[in-house]
Amino acid sequence: MAKPGQRNAITDVPGLKVGQSQDKDIATGVTVILPDERAVCAADVRGGGPGTRETDALQPETLVDAADAVVLSGGSSYGLAAADGVAAELGAARRGFELFPNPDIPVSPVVPAAILYDLANGGNKSWGDTPPYAALGRKAVTSVSLDVTEGKAGAGTGAMAGSLPGGIGTASVVTEDGYTVGAIVAVNCFGSVRIPGTGAFWAAPYEIDGEFGGIPMPAKTKFDPEDWGEAKFNPAAGANTTIAAVATDAMLSSADAKRVAQMASAGFARAIRPVFTPLDGDTVFALSTGRKKLAEPVAFTLARIGSMAADCLARAIARGVHAAGQR
Repeated sequence: MAKPGQRNAITDVPGLKVGQSQDKDIATGVTVILPDERAVCAADVRGGGPGTRETDALQPETLVDAADAVVLSGGSSYGLAAADGVAAELGAARRGFELFPNPDIPVSPVVPAAILYDLANGGNKSWGDTPPYAALGRKAVTSVSLDVTEGKAGAGTGAMAGSLPGGIGTASVVTEDGYTVGAIVAVNCFGSVRIPGTGAFWAAPYEIDGEFGGIPMPAKTKFDPEDWGEAKFNPAAGANTTIAAVATDAMLSSADAKRVAQMASAGFARAIRPVFTPLDGDTVFALSTGRKKLAEPVAFTLARIGSMAADCLARAIARGVHAAGQR
């Protein structure tokens, strides 16, 4: 039986660390997923209002199939500058893509990123012509560790999950045959993460050991297709996006990672209602640290990895909101 890793975090995947920085006065922040070595990476963008960087470069048919880091940031379009700060730090350490290695030519760090909209969620955003995100990116990437703070931290600092406080959540699972899968997410969704009229999370069926409060799904719930519960706007009577990364130590090709990212997006739908709206920029990155070959039959093992990634992501969403509500 698969079970959570030691930390129940994406950093249980061997070869990954996470760094976070935040400015509580501004109510925003940055989360960086940093592999020990360049990692195969792909992206799946489902929301109708995405803000991303270098997702096109990660397509399976393109030259680049690996990333040096992945950035999740608050700040809407300003937040994309966080990746500039991360790229500057990595480039100075000569971490990046080189077509023809030459010490006299700078390397090109590949730093895909996604942003969420927290500009209207409180905090002093009067930064004039000096947005804080490049500096926050530098701070996050230079403070990576295996420990991940959940709730109001990093890219989740100014997040709102519907009408509830949002934040950073993470989760992991390790299989009996030794594969590790993890997820990290900044939850700033338009939709609701809880079932209307209850305290139960939509992700409750995937909860392990009471990790987000242990409130079970109600035995019987009257379902109204037009009742979105604690969404930012409820037609039954805000600015949004949930951004995430999933990761595994399984050895994936670029096309494999794309499939895992697509499957992992199902975790959004298991944990948020409504999801993938025109008002969200929902995006998932998938990373492979390539420590363990896919067992035969490869397609079946890949399906297992993708399924676990979706479950981990659903759990991470609920964990992030639960942690934000505890602070």
